[in-house]
Formats: sequence, structure tokens, C-alpha cells
Amino acid sequence: MKHLYRTASLGVALALFTALTPALADSTVGGLVNKGLVGVGRIPADQRDKFGETFGSGSGMAIDASGWTHDAAGYKGSLWLLPDRGYNVAGTTDYRPRLNAIAIELSPVAPGAAPPAGQEQTGVKATLADSLLLTDDKGADATGLDPLSDVRPAAGDMPMLPAATNGKLALDNEAIARLPDGSMFISDEYGPNIYRFSAGGRLMSATQPPAALVPMRKGAANFSSDNPGPGAADPDPKDPDTGRQNNQGLEGMAMTPDGKFLIAVLQSAARQDGGDSGATRQNTRALVYDASDLAHLKLAHEYVVPLPVFKDAKGKTKVAAQSEIVALSDTAFLMLARDSGNGQGLKGDTSLYREINIVDLSGATDIAGGPFDAADKPVAPKGVVDPSVTPARLTPFIDINDNAELGRFGLHNGAPNDHNNLSEKWEAMSLASVLDPKLPDDYFLFVANDNDFLTQDGFQVGAPYKADDGANVDTMFLVYQVTLPGLARK
Repeated sequence: MKHLYRTASLGVALALFTALTPALADSTVGGLVNKGLVGVGRIPADQRDKFGETFGSGSGMAIDASGWTHDAAGYKGSLWLLPDRGYNVAGTTDYRPRLNAIAIELSPVAPGAAPPAGQEQTGVKATLADSLLLTDDKGADATGLDPLSDVRPAAGDMPMLPAATNGKLALDNEAIARLPDGSMFISDEYGPNIYRFSAGGRLMSATQPPAALVPMRKGAANFSSDNPGPGAADPDPKDPDTGRQNNQGLEGMAMTPDGKFLIAVLQSAARQDGGDSGATRQNTRALVYDASDLAHLKLAHEYVVPLPVFKDAKGKTKVAAQSEIVALSDTAFLMLARDSGNGQGLKGDTSLYREINIVDLSGATDIAGGPFDAADKPVAPKGVVDPSVTPARLTPFIDINDNAELGRFGLHNGAPNDHNNLSEKWEAMSLASVLDPKLPDDYFLFVANDNDFLTQDGFQVGAPYKADDGANVDTMFLVYQVTLPGLARK
């Protein structure tokens, strides 16, 4: 990854692009290109929102493509950043889920160029413009509290939903897909469900995944993630017997460019598919929903996606969990995957894996509606994929930890573990056109971190707080320029 223009491995890229929609197959084959980092920006760790609470950053992101403009001064637009369940280092709290609107100004440097001295991290100006609370279908507050053992029964079109002990709908938001009418799909960890909210933030509908992904304890659905709130007991047992593992729900989700499909990906393997061990959790699942009826998503396709593996400092093989996706079509997407426990604000300083891969579903076995959708039929028992199933294919695309790229902007991965070391959790991605007729297939790929609300001047749920070890972790944006042939013609 040392060259100015980094093209994806062409053997897999050829298969990928010929497998996309006909319009994309007619374009130049094998043309995915990462032109490198072109902008960096921050929102301070102590930023407060309009409710007076510490701003939570990017578990999910959606750029408003319709309002994205370009003039001689640069680019302007807006995006939505989705925080997760609030500051929860010592357990979950009654944080009200919300969505933040961000005004963005981008002054990119040319690919490979260095920003002017003293302006290394000023290419992205991000300003908090507004915050919107997300409520249940009756307009009542939702909460970030762990749902422990409570379940809101199915009623009407609504499936059973996670509920906290205070009776509120429990949400751990992770990804967002904004629709033209202002409504939005939001995926969460607890269910793991896909929710549709109105433009005003009110729950409109909910989609439950196949039974294989619903967390079960002692024969019943139990949506706890083993993060009890103040004074609450731990779930029994700690981990689900089957279904999504604790804190490993629908971390990535994106709408296809044509608006016809919604893709959601489990962060790592379900419990029965090897997700009961960090060493065997590699084989996760991608769910592809037909979105022709926004109120009633229909599972159209389902695939096994092998997560990337890497070696830790002791040479032990580890699995990188996926953190976000960007859909290129109904058979291909970009997937951000990373390690954990390293970065600014934590004791570990050097991340060993933070990469964006191309995922090709075109040759994978479609398991939707089959026996593997039941909890008693693992698709990858003990982490070994069933011989009847062909998984998706991965191709490395962007190495976020590339110190040559980061260094041009005054950033780094590794020691010293200071303000310019990347933080642990990079969990949000979205695309905006370069708006250049000479480069019709070029886009800015925005990538943002989830700073976990880590600040020394925090305030949330009626109380001040200070993060451990003096941590002040800004919300950050990295902007890459990429070539994605044919995407604009979808």
C-alpha cells in the first residue's frame, strides 16, 4: 500500500465488477482505485449537543447527497452522525437515543499532496447543527439501557422488541441509511433489528432477522448484551446460547445505490456459528433485504461473509470484527473491519488491523430461507463453514493504519499514544461525489470514529463525568478519494 494509486487486487476485482448490475458490468473492469487520504477534521471531545449532553459521534453516518455542492472554495453539505447507547464504560445508562446533523465543509488536498504546514487537520470543518431524539412508535422516549430480560411483545406489524426495566424501547444504534423522504433505517445491536424512523425520529416499523440471529437464553428470546445499568443484575447466562453474540449485532448497514435493497451485516459470527469464541467468530452473515415496501422489508438473500484475520503481537491469529459497510450493489459492498483495544484513550497504542475490504457476494451461496436460518442448524459450527456453502470473497482496498498516508496529515497509528494517534473505533462510512465531470466515477469516502463519549468534561443523563486515564478523544473524519466505476449510473 505504498503507491499513490492503490488498485484492488485485480483477480478478485474482475470477478466483482462483472458480477454487478449490467450497467456496472459494461464499465471499465477492475477499476476500483484508492487515491489516498485527501482530508482530515475533528469535532472536540467536549462538544455538547442542544440537550446539553456530551456529543456522541460516529457509530453510523449518512451524507445528504442531494445537498452536496462544489465551488471554487471547496465542498459544502451536511451529514447525519448516529451515536450509540451513550457513555457506558461502567455499564449502560438511560441515555436517550438521537441523531446528530453535521454541517460539513471540505477543502481536499490533491491525492498524494501534503497539506500546507500548520493546516494538516483543517481540511474538514465539521459543525454540529442539530440533534434529533429517536422515540418509540407512540412517541415515548427510548433508552440506551441494556434490555436485560424484558421483551415488548409483538403487536400488529411490530415484532417483539427489546425493552429496558423502565419499560422503554432499548436501542443500541449502529448504522443509518437515510431515505429521500427524510425517513431512515437504523440498525441496532440489541435485537439485532432494523428499525425505520420517520424524519421526525418516531419509530414506524421494525424488522427482526432470521431466528438464527435472535439471541436466545434458556429457550427464550433475551436481548441483553451483558451491560447492565446501575444496580441491575447480570443476565443468566452471561452469553446467549444461540443468536448474535453480546455487542455483536447489525453493526453495518447500507442501502444499494438504486434504492432497491438494504444490506445489513452482523458484526461477527452468531454464537452457533463459532461466535462463542474470539478465535472462531470469523464467519458472519450479510442479510440482503428487498426494500420495495419500506414498511415490510423482505429477506431476499443471505450470505456467509468471512471476516479478515490478522496476527497479534504474539503471533496469534485474531479475527477483525466488521464495523460498517457501504453498498456498491446488491452483490458487492465495502466493509470496514478492525481490531480492538488499541488507540488514543486506551492503554494499547498500536492497532494491528483497520482496513476497508471489497466484499463480493456474486459467487457465494444464498442461504436465505433455508435450514441455516434456524438456530439449531449452524452454518459454521465451531467456525468451520458447512461444505455445502461457498462464502463471499474479500479483497483488501484501504489500509486505514497506513502511517505514510496518516503522516501527511499529522496523524499516526501507534506510539506515542497522544492526540494524533488514531482512536480505537472507526465505525462510520459514507460516500459523496467529487462532482467533477472529468472524474465521473470519483467519490469522497468519509470515515469517522466512535469516540465512546470519552472526555474530561462530560455530562450525560443529568450528571457530569470524566473518562478514565485523562482521555479526551475527538470525533474525527478521514476522507479518501476513491474511484468506483459505474456507481453514478445506477
